[in-house]
Amino acid sequence: MKYKIIHDMPGRIRVRCGQFAFSLEESYKIDYALSRNGYVEEVNSCHITGSILIYYKESSKMRVLELVSKLNLNDLPSISDKNIDNSKEIDITFRSKLLNMVGKRFFIKFFIPMSIGKFLLFYRSIRFVKKGFKSLFNMKINVDVLDAASIGAAMIQKEYSTAGSIMFLLSVSDLLEEYTRKKTKNVLTKSLAVNVDSVWLAKDDEEVIVPISNIQIGDKIRINTGHMIPVDGSVYNGIAMVNEASMTGEPLAIEKKAEDTVYAGTVVEEGSVIIEVKKLSSESRISKIIEMVDKSENLKASIQSEAEKLADNIVPFTFLGALATYAITRNITKTLAILLVDYSCAIKLSTPISVISAMREASTHKVIVKGGKYLEIIGQADTIIFDKTGTLTVASPTVAKVIPFKGFERNYVLKTAACLEEHFPHSVAKAIVKKAAEENLNHKEEHAEVQYVVAHGIASCINDEKALVGSYHFVFEDEGVILSDEQKTIIDVEGNGYSIIYLAVGGQAAGFICINDPVREDAKRVIEELKNLGIDQVMMITGDGEKTARIVAESLEIDNYYSQVLPEDKAKIIEELREKGHKVIMVGDGINDSPALAAADVSIAMKDASDVAKEVADVTLISSDLEKIITMRVLSKKLLKKINNNYSFIVLFNTSLLLLGLGEYIKPTTSALLHNLSTMVISAVSMRPCLKS
Repeated sequence: MKYKIIHDMPGRIRVRCGQFAFSLEESYKIDYALSRNGYVEEVNSCHITGSILIYYKESSKMRVLELVSKLNLNDLPSISDKNIDNSKEIDITFRSKLLNMVGKRFFIKFFIPMSIGKFLLFYRSIRFVKKGFKSLFNMKINVDVLDAASIGAAMIQKEYSTAGSIMFLLSVSDLLEEYTRKKTKNVLTKSLAVNVDSVWLAKDDEEVIVPISNIQIGDKIRINTGHMIPVDGSVYNGIAMVNEASMTGEPLAIEKKAEDTVYAGTVVEEGSVIIEVKKLSSESRISKIIEMVDKSENLKASIQSEAEKLADNIVPFTFLGALATYAITRNITKTLAILLVDYSCAIKLSTPISVISAMREASTHKVIVKGGKYLEIIGQADTIIFDKTGTLTVASPTVAKVIPFKGFERNYVLKTAACLEEHFPHSVAKAIVKKAAEENLNHKEEHAEVQYVVAHGIASCINDEKALVGSYHFVFEDEGVILSDEQKTIIDVEGNGYSIIYLAVGGQAAGFICINDPVREDAKRVIEELKNLGIDQVMMITGDGEKTARIVAESLEIDNYYSQVLPEDKAKIIEELREKGHKVIMVGDGINDSPALAAADVSIAMKDASDVAKEVADVTLISSDLEKIITMRVLSKKLLKKINNNYSFIVLFNTSLLLLGLGEYIKPTTSALLHNLSTMVISAVSMRPCLKS
């Protein structure tokens, strides 16, 4: 493909291939083809101008240009629906509608005879008048009533140009809000889609991992604790507690047994079931969540809800002011000056647009926020609590050493632990499975069905002997496995400073696995910056031992920490903090973090979090970068500042218009025009990125 470089700076280059050099469909394929390379971070091509904007890793410029040169429109890769970004179509539709509105406005004004223009004006006003009467019928005096009254008053005074301007600017403001909502919903749709690559297929007497694309209706698949159900189906065998919050909004898990229906996107919180596949589509889950995010009053930022209430509450005073002005002055011009200028319209439009725009901006920084109120709370919180493993430490821990106890072999301990942990969705479990694979330890399904999976361990049977793998509390306290003094000494010596996973078979302690879980490189800097941004206390909660917790807390300069904490106790700690008046952010990634995530004012799940954690969390990072939390704190604070600045401008500007109108320094038509222009401008300003301001 031939191109010309039109903009070039480190990490960012724009090339142009010529106007309409490729189609909209081909632009999707170009984005996909270029973004598949590790050194390309983001691609955005425009089929109208024929330009391709590429963000790349430094020192990769020549490789990027070589990729563009090799592009062949006849040999572009096929692309699935989930990899298509519909935001381009949304942008095109928005521009088209806006140009259409502007074109109609000027065409009617300059080329249509006055008599026909008046008829069209009356026809267009019906929509606004109907909304106003509908509000009155419901005993509400709100912005819709004021809009209808303003348009009606202007038309009664034969100020047809003013009425037309009011309707035009209101329509543009509505279009801006609709555009912002669609952009946000599009990002959320892509981010919340069920994204499961493989599943356990229950076949005859064995279970094998297969790509989900191979699954057919009627197949039976195994879903274990912590995993998302990727299909619609019914329980064929087993019992599990399933969280259906994404479908019903109900936070408590529901027991599912044989013949019960389960849905794609729900999560198994505890237990294990075999599901017979009935449907492969997951669209129902996506639509439910998007509908919830878009419409639920409970998910609106409180500042947004307050703005909407304030806007409606101001309207009656506007009418009273207009009536009082007419009663005192008997001057219809001054009365119109009051009626045609109000504070409510700009307040009601700018605030939700600001919130929705900020949510969309968060998504561009690889953070998904499930509701405006969570974005608001992030900026107001004074306490943040981190889980340790997989959150403050790297998302991919490694096995440092495997220590068998007397009577057991090292390879047996590692192989058996990997066999059980393969069903457990956590970074530590993945590390154990990976270590066994590196050492070619074949851990084919030798155990019986996983009897239950809880927040701190797994229980099953191997050769008719009970096998346990998990935390100290689970293996030795919950399950009552005896640990000798000699074994305790070995643990103290060998396990010092490591996270430890224990294995017991047949009621005996078989050994333990030391996990090297180094702290993230950016963790200390993130914690320091959060404190600079107004977080009063940074805390850490972990199920690890005191020594391990203390080492991490001291290295990161964490204010307070809790070690050997059970999942339910994590939630209690958060509830106690909230009762004392603190606003708490909880950051975690594991199944055992789910109760704490649910208890916090706002919860954040890491990129590699378990499905349960992601389902419970209010905010999900789709990047492994811990600094995204700083980004969200800054974004939230700037959002609140933007909204307050909008309020100040709206009050100052509209008050000036009222005073000028009452003094008859400006005509009602000018006043209305300036008022509606300011509303449109403030709405457009509200769409601007917060982080670039």
